[in-house]
Amino acid sequence: MDEETRRAVAAADEALPDSDALPDAIDAGRVVFGFDGYLDRVREVVADRIDPESHERLATLEGFGDRIDRSVAADSSLSFEWLQQGSRTGGHTSHLARAFGGWSFDPVMVGMYGDPVHDAFEAEFGEYDLHSIGEPGVTDAVEFDDGKLMLTEIGDTMSLDWAELDAAFGHDRLAGKLDGASLLGTGYWSETPDLPTVFDGLRDLWGDIDDPPETVLVDPGDVRKLDADRLRAGREAIGRLDEVTDVVISSNRAETGVLADAYAGDAERSFADDAEAVFEALEPTWFVGHGVERSVAVSGDGTDSVAVPAVPDPKLTTSSGDHFNAGLGLALIAGLPPAAAVVVGNAVAGYFVRTADQPSLADVRAFVDDYLEKF
Repeated sequence: MDEETRRAVAAADEALPDSDALPDAIDAGRVVFGFDGYLDRVREVVADRIDPESHERLATLEGFGDRIDRSVAADSSLSFEWLQQGSRTGGHTSHLARAFGGWSFDPVMVGMYGDPVHDAFEAEFGEYDLHSIGEPGVTDAVEFDDGKLMLTEIGDTMSLDWAELDAAFGHDRLAGKLDGASLLGTGYWSETPDLPTVFDGLRDLWGDIDDPPETVLVDPGDVRKLDADRLRAGREAIGRLDEVTDVVISSNRAETGVLADAYAGDAERSFADDAEAVFEALEPTWFVGHGVERSVAVSGDGTDSVAVPAVPDPKLTTSSGDHFNAGLGLALIAGLPPAAAVVVGNAVAGYFVRTADQPSLADVRAFVDDYLEKF
């Protein structure tokens, strides 16, 4: 185990309240999440059908790709059988509100939940402060042992910009929801191409809020969907928002590389080098990159790199990044420094992929306690 990870875990262990003190030791007030909403159908692909009642699962994304490659080489069409293993609400707002609601916070959700609100959102989040401003997207999330394939019908997030948000929800209403909140989380730039206009609108709105959130957590999403010109055009909006509040950006390893190439040019770089390039270009308070093997955090104080405990047999990987963000958001509210915050993000994501369930605050604390033993 590298010494940098040991120091980060020790910092998290010291800064995160003990299990006996949770949740009272954390100010579990209002948190606001926007502006998406998805209905996820969790799928698996059949490798071989044995009989009507049984089959073998296609276990790897690599194997899925190999079948496609062979079909292309043979100039042949190809079909897959897939099975739905479950369904759930998804997207940034759903996953983070679910986590923070379980931690006794008061989530405010502003996003795409349908008109009228779809039964799935009403059933799960009806007791929260839920506001629909459009129609949700639908995602088929195909689970493999080495990754996942997301097939998405985008809802009304694709056309969302600041003018549309202001018209659908209202300037004063949004200011009221943000007043006194400890965190605003937003996602995803990849599904909301005009999200930078929302950042500019929020910057102007901040002066109308008596007690605005100290931190805005931004998940750009799968920015491979955005062309380089759009990525470059929107980069300054994050820096402008960071002038009035702390902006923390969180991307996975692949997304970090795409952003680095867009802002610093195509090159062979390490994960940490990519993260530093994005931090320099976007000028947030922190840039955080999370990966399967390591997570990194770049701030004005430098770069921290933390190893991630391996998961040989994950129960569920879809939305692991959102669960990392939930842990990161929790750490931000608790005032943890970057390296310790990354450990907490890894802990929440690590618990989720091992159990396919939401961790309690005690579970998060226990994961941090045993973090080094999981290697």
